[in-house]
Amino acid sequence: MAQAANLSSAAVAVLTTPEAAEKARLAQEMAMAWQKGRLNPGGDARPPERPARPARPKLLPPRLVPRRRIGAAVEGRIALLHAIAHIELNAIDLAADILVRFAGEDMPRAFYDDWVTVAAEEGRHFLMLSGRLAELGAAYGDLPAHDGLWQAAMETAHDLLARLAVVPLVLEARGLDVTPAMIEKLSRAGDEKSAQILGVIYREEIGHVASGKRWFDYLAERRGLAPREAWQDLVRRHFRAALKPPFNEEARSAAGLPSDFYTPLT
Repeated sequence: MAQAANLSSAAVAVLTTPEAAEKARLAQEMAMAWQKGRLNPGGDARPPERPARPARPKLLPPRLVPRRRIGAAVEGRIALLHAIAHIELNAIDLAADILVRFAGEDMPRAFYDDWVTVAAEEGRHFLMLSGRLAELGAAYGDLPAHDGLWQAAMETAHDLLARLAVVPLVLEARGLDVTPAMIEKLSRAGDEKSAQILGVIYREEIGHVASGKRWFDYLAERRGLAPREAWQDLVRRHFRAALKPPFNEEARSAAGLPSDFYTPLT
């Protein structure tokens, strides 16, 4: 990161780092350098087709990844935390990819401020989960995972508006729907420490969805499009499944995502 002269090259450094904890650390370092004015905006670096990843976990099709059940047994809680850690690692790369892939979109500086912050927070989430896995006698990479999140990135690599429509406003918004139940189950299992980590992630993910909605609306209106209709059209084209209720309408509304956006697509 010390060699990066601009934000694009710093984001590429994150994307091309295979070791998971180092990737997370670099995302935080990138944010600090950007906030202190040590990185210039823009740059002509190009993102890799796929981010570098550690040799483990083994990646399987989503349907082949074993289901996880949260209960008193530590194995179920490890499986849950491992799955979320994998999501957070992908989220680091997704935020870094936005910063470099769409650097030529002529977006306001506040757009880059937001996604640098998202990358750093996703990095912190991964490190929190990784640390908790270690306390439970496990490590990231011990269990198989799937590659669905990066498939969504490849599907929307051609268009920033499509990327914002699918990644923060479908995939991350889904996290707002399911996380409260996970927190409750962990608490019932007596694992308050894991529950507290998910509580931090949940609160900050509301902000990530809000960033996605803010910049989706901005870009849609700049292109002369009605945001709601544009979002629904892009989701139908680039997301291969219906949106599944129940929805956490309170959290979605807090992120600026009203129900008339997403309920027509259920």
